[in-house]
Amino acid sequence: MSYGRPAGLPHVEDKTPAVFMLAGPVTRDEVPGLCDDVRALLEVSRAGVVVCDVGGLGPPGLGTVDLLARLELAARRAGGRIRLRAPCPGLRALLDLAGLRFQVEGEAEEREPALGVEEEVEPGQSAV
Repeated sequence: MSYGRPAGLPHVEDKTPAVFMLAGPVTRDEVPGLCDDVRALLEVSRAGVVVCDVGGLGPPGLGTVDLLARLELAARRAGGRIRLRAPCPGLRALLDLAGLRFQVEGEAEEREPALGVEEEVEPGQSAV
């Protein structure tokens, strides 16, 4: 059995990620519904990524860290992930303190070098 080669580059994600707006203080009772919303967005958009705009969450706290961890877990279980948009420095510090790593919109991933950055080669080492 043979099949045609799919069009486009196989490693390029061509779908636009869905955007999920988080606003105001979120209570613990609202978290399961928000997790369901993230799973539904992943299913409908088929993009694999939900961008969570956290700029309107207010002052960061451990409740916000818990919310984002649960949203990421829900997204991973649905076969996707979340990416943060507009996290304040305080929230980023809390996430680092908790040991949680999130992709942030507009930043290079850890495994990818930033654009325009070249690594130096020490004398005696190969450039490859």
